[in-house]
Amino acid sequence: MPIRVQNDLPVKEILESENIFVMDEHRAMHQDIRPIKIGLLNLMPLKEDTELQILRSLSNTPLQVDVTFVMVSSHEAKNTPTSHLNQFYNRFGEIRDERFDGFIITGAPVEQIPFEEVDYWEELKQIMEWTKTHVTSTLHLCWGAQAGMYYHFGIDKKPLPEKAFGLFWHKVLNRKIPLVRGFDDCFLAPHSRHTEVPMDAVRDDERITVLAESDEVGLFLAMANDGRQIFVMGHPEYDRVTLDGEYKRDLSKGLEIAMPKNYYPDDDPDKTPLLKWRATANNLYTNWLNYYVYQATPYDMIGTPDFR
Repeated sequence: MPIRVQNDLPVKEILESENIFVMDEHRAMHQDIRPIKIGLLNLMPLKEDTELQILRSLSNTPLQVDVTFVMVSSHEAKNTPTSHLNQFYNRFGEIRDERFDGFIITGAPVEQIPFEEVDYWEELKQIMEWTKTHVTSTLHLCWGAQAGMYYHFGIDKKPLPEKAFGLFWHKVLNRKIPLVRGFDDCFLAPHSRHTEVPMDAVRDDERITVLAESDEVGLFLAMANDGRQIFVMGHPEYDRVTLDGEYKRDLSKGLEIAMPKNYYPDDDPDKTPLLKWRATANNLYTNWLNYYVYQATPYDMIGTPDFR
């Protein structure tokens, strides 16, 4: 499938080297088709890494996807050049009058801070409220999922006794739900977090449907409002070496960090990790785009459920 991006986006060359069909703006203008319009609120510090991971995850569908990168105005990014942000990103105020087929809210390294103390929390609340009327389906990732659960359903996160770090086994529930169509009964997915959303509180809320969970690290996948809001507690979009980079970064800083579980062959950090979650990640993003974005949105976006 073609992913439509700005002509000179730096990760475009990497995607093309992986034989992912990337369409630039000039070529897209000459196609008589309405692409699926996806907004990506990128809250991760290494924004170009996240761009690559998300774009790769969105690439396994025959649909044409037009991605708009969004950033908050109330936080200064320190790990991405200002020139990159100015050229490729929109502030929320610049897109708030637009409508999107799908919207993604990423994780962020602020999970140990109370939500109300995060410097962009008020702006994020505005964005999450806006998605209820301007987006067909919103996908929340990791801390973004915790923030969404807290804002929409009042379920607060709680600290874990130790960091959930590595690859963990999950089991599929509610197999008839299209979001998990094609999933294996049990599957591996990456986690890297210090907090969790309490499973009991999620199960007790009749508005939320749990679709996959882990005996070790709890909730992985849930949805609400017939797929208008989807919550992913892990990082299925992670690259082969993302956890490796986090582990060795923390070791170099002298921080206490356990080796990521089920990740290195023979638990040897000198060996290249095996990629054991990519098929599940591709399946998740493809199902989301197909069943909850593409099939749920009218061609002209008029009459989309709950839009007003």
